[in-house]
Amino acid sequence: MANRFIDKLEAFGPLSAQAVAALAKATSRPRKMPAKHDLIREGDRPGPVFVMLEGWAYRYKVLPSGTRQVLAYLMPGDCCDLHIGLLAEMDHSIQTITPSLVAMVGRPEMDTLLDEHRGIAKAMYTAQLVDEGIMRAWITSMGRRASIERVAHLMCELYLRARNIGLADGETFALPLSQLLLADSLGMTPVHLNRVLKELRVAGAMTLARGSLIIADPGKLIQIAGFDANYLHRRLRQAA
Repeated sequence: MANRFIDKLEAFGPLSAQAVAALAKATSRPRKMPAKHDLIREGDRPGPVFVMLEGWAYRYKVLPSGTRQVLAYLMPGDCCDLHIGLLAEMDHSIQTITPSLVAMVGRPEMDTLLDEHRGIAKAMYTAQLVDEGIMRAWITSMGRRASIERVAHLMCELYLRARNIGLADGETFALPLSQLLLADSLGMTPVHLNRVLKELRVAGAMTLARGSLIIADPGKLIQIAGFDANYLHRRLRQAA
């Protein structure tokens, strides 16, 4: 059975056979998680490193008013909170979106992996830098992109990330995100998001319906978004 976590790290640089075996062992006892299950909540003591082997999850914060801000999406192969153990408590929550298969790598085991395998350490740090690049892109969208640009940019990003791990084939892929969840990640109301999605559909760029994203005109969607994929750093291995 494929291990998308190992596949992702190998995309950032070569790993020795020993490193691959160590990663496979560390993620060999995953747990099945239902949809809408909090892996960890804000205020909890930091736990293990969560590795998404199957399914989607998201980071979020809830404000005192009860409103929610989605901070990031986690796809198969992603892990989170490599260094959060240095802090006293979590400053955000992580919840599954779909039924998921999640490996939990304890802090001592993760420290051993990083100490004993230089290739793993380099790949993990690179993955963390890419996550930070995605966060910077989201901040830029929230602060400077118009609503239609913001939505188009996120759709481009999610499609490219899904394609890079084999979840998208052609110009259609399953996107298990409700409009409410998307609105909370874009800083928009669901009603406003619905209007923007209609604009993109009428423009012939894309359609979001029944859990699927259909990119009708990739060039038009990229143009609307002003999308440049350099922040996802998919050229790292080729340049290494």
